[in-house]
Amino acid sequence: MEKKLIILTAPSGAGKTSITRYLLGKYPYLSFSISATTRNKRGQEVDGHDYYFLELAEFNQKIKEQAFIEWEMVYEGTYYGTLKTELHRIWDAGKVPMLDIDVKGAIHVQQQFPNNSLSLFVEPPSIDALKIRLASRGTETDESLQTRVNKAAYELSFKHHFNKIILNDDLQKACIETENILKEFLGEGYL
Repeated sequence: MEKKLIILTAPSGAGKTSITRYLLGKYPYLSFSISATTRNKRGQEVDGHDYYFLELAEFNQKIKEQAFIEWEMVYEGTYYGTLKTELHRIWDAGKVPMLDIDVKGAIHVQQQFPNNSLSLFVEPPSIDALKIRLASRGTETDESLQTRVNKAAYELSFKHHFNKIILNDDLQKACIETENILKEFLGEGYL
């Protein structure tokens, strides 16, 4: 069976992680692709489950070793990436990797797997709605909130680079729309 992968991307706060969790909870053949990052753990996050938390030197070594499918400095001094070993771990288990990654990283992965990837861009109803969602998390300073909002406005300009755009103005509706697109892409072999 062809090795397929699903890429979900969106500006921070648009709902891609909620949609990803919905799909992972419903379909056992999907497996979350754990990203590597240099940022610090937040709250109850667990290394090797939520992210692979790496020191900057270790991340840079993996870049030199070409161990990443994609990597980006997403915020100043904070790197994220998708390890090649992570995709192979999931494929070797007979599952479909589900990547929940930033916009630039998603474009890079899509370019490397043009025939066997499905890329979905989750669009917030508006920048104002996004700002409210991010502020309601209570994890942002005024400065970091503005940085995320500015980055989101920029990322929205890339939405047409992806196979499908999912408008998330109603989470349940967005989940079902994503699910239907996923079923069409994967076909009978995975259902």
